[in-house]
Amino acid sequence: MRDATLCVHHPVVSEEGYAGLGVPVHRASTIVYPDADAFLNRAERGVDGYTYGLNGTPTTRTLEAQLTHLHGGARTIIVPSGQAAISMVMLSVLLPGDRVLIPDNAYPPVRTLCMDHLAARGIDHTVYDPMIGAGIAALIDERTKLVWIETPGSGTMETPDVPAIIAAARQRGVLVGCDNTWATPLLFKPLAHGADFACEALTKYVGGHSDLLLGSITVADTALHQRLRKTLSELGIGVSPDECSLALRGMQTMALRLAHVGRLSEDFARRLVGTPGVETVLHPALPSCPGHENWKRDFKGSSGVFSLVLAPAARARMATALSDLKLFSIGASWGGTHSLLAPMEIAGIRTGTPWPHEGPLLRVSLGLEDADELWDELAGALRRLAD
Repeated sequence: MRDATLCVHHPVVSEEGYAGLGVPVHRASTIVYPDADAFLNRAERGVDGYTYGLNGTPTTRTLEAQLTHLHGGARTIIVPSGQAAISMVMLSVLLPGDRVLIPDNAYPPVRTLCMDHLAARGIDHTVYDPMIGAGIAALIDERTKLVWIETPGSGTMETPDVPAIIAAARQRGVLVGCDNTWATPLLFKPLAHGADFACEALTKYVGGHSDLLLGSITVADTALHQRLRKTLSELGIGVSPDECSLALRGMQTMALRLAHVGRLSEDFARRLVGTPGVETVLHPALPSCPGHENWKRDFKGSSGVFSLVLAPAARARMATALSDLKLFSIGASWGGTHSLLAPMEIAGIRTGTPWPHEGPLLRVSLGLEDADELWDELAGALRRLAD
């Protein structure tokens, strides 16, 4: 070979005796075939075969397999974000004339997806009380094809009666999807309770370091997996193996991180009850939190995210009271090593059930900083909000 050719075609290097602990990052757009017939018949490789980089590489497949095992599912698909996971489920199973039921505590972009995108395509949605339990049966009609659950709810921390909702949907042959990001499969396994789809924002606890964007959909039925793969293929959606590699690395410490921040969040939540300026502490581990008994029955523990309902007067002090923080950062998302605070307004979002609190909500995501220093800074910020 001449030099120009040698620059393109690398030599084969022996891997005998090599064994690393990390998952290799396989980057590829083109997948090469041994001959022309193999290329012409590539569709025969099926959804799990390698046909083009957009559809996955061994790095992607490793992450899919690990999540599948954790959830006790049949297959997993990796998508670019948690919201993409929810969108892909709805776009795969809903057709014009269908209806989806979504809880009033759902991640706000889910509501926007239903109102702005699905509605324009003839797909209706109904917002239900997240604490409705078996009563959801009254909302299920012949047009209902999907019931969506978020447990616990974004910001509001209500934990629904998942088994009761799923049982009601099952009686009518309706599919059920669950956003399981807060818990991860370490604390709650939706498929074990009968859900058809378990979706997560891997951006959060799986990634664990606030530096990647990924989502996952784990299913209990391979037929649903095929429908999802078809949707992704038609829309041209894929993920980077580099992002998957970061998620695989983050997952190695997820159990330890989650156990730590879970213990810390429960401790902080209990200590914050009765704090001046804090009207309500919303944490599923507290008996006062809506759905506490459901959480106690179905979950193995807590993650590091909970919320505080502040006195109405705190709204005017929010900007100055949170401006001098050194450990807590102000920002969206959660589940990383850095602690975060996110001011939220809930009343204007709710449409199915009125929000019972007047004051603003402050969502807390605890990271891995020193626990005493975190407590001192949070307590100081709350004092400033109450003054």
